Amino acid sequence: MSALFPQCGIVPQPDSQFSFRIQGKERLRWHHASHYSRPFFYPLTGPAGVPLTRIGHPGAPNHDHHRSVWFAHHQVLGINFWAENTSSSITQKRWLSLDESDDEAILAVELEWRDGHDPEPLLRQELISAIRTNEKQELFLELQTTFYPTAESLEFQKTNFGFLAVRVAKSISSYFGAGNITNSRQQTGEKNIFGKPAEWMDYSGPVTPELTEGITYFYHAENPVAASEGPVLWHVREDGWMGAAPCMHGSLETTRKQPLTFRFLLHAHAGAINHDQANSIYQQFSESLPYQLRKPEKRHTSATVSRRLSQ
Repeated sequence: MSALFPQCGIVPQPDSQFSFRIQGKERLRWHHASHYSRPFFYPLTGPAGVPLTRIGHPGAPNHDHHRSVWFAHHQVLGINFWAENTSSSITQKRWLSLDESDDEAILAVELEWRDGHDPEPLLRQELISAIRTNEKQELFLELQTTFYPTAESLEFQKTNFGFLAVRVAKSISSYFGAGNITNSRQQTGEKNIFGKPAEWMDYSGPVTPELTEGITYFYHAENPVAASEGPVLWHVREDGWMGAAPCMHGSLETTRKQPLTFRFLLHAHAGAINHDQANSIYQQFSESLPYQLRKPEKRHTSATVSRRLSQ
């Protein structure tokens, strides 16, 4: 494809949205309208083009904050940035970079976390989101995020809820559908997985009467984990929810001098979970270099994002 028509692209949309497309087909959408408590991705589609995530809990009306794929945290200086209808909010201040190519499409944005009282945000979140595909038309969504506090330091307190959450489609969930939860240790089911360490987590199930697909959620090996030297612990539920919980047993601090950075990878795959494939992807992800945001060099141009040349 030519530089004018790359295989992977991002198209700004009305109502504060960005459409991520591969070969002209939308595979992901970013929503950042100010009337939402926080931005989110929806839909995230698998190879069949069917959404693998959903908005809200299938059986609980008080879970409307479960918007597909989103960032949040339950306790930030005692402030709840997880639930709906609180004074706190996460808003997009601006987009920083749109990078399109045949290999991947990358959107970088700046978010602000506000408590609803102080005019200044508590922290600034830089989020880099990249999509790519393979010969099976599976989707890879890589997310790299860094938290910069306004003060000298800021504490993300002990909680099961935070930072990256995924609500899968109803048919994929174990309770409401016919799906299965599996982790990298080949443990299955909520009772065997909740609160246990693992390198990755998978939710797979039927997306049509004939097709099975799923999402594997990878937590980078160099990501911080509070009060633990091993892999991250997981908060997973049979109703269709999963999230790595690095603050399950303690707090994490981000500072101006050493801001917290996390890297995640979501793989929307065909068929049921393939452990060998997932382990191989995890290894490749762990060995990959992080992204780097470069300031614009010319007038009327945005910043650019690329892999760092070295660690």
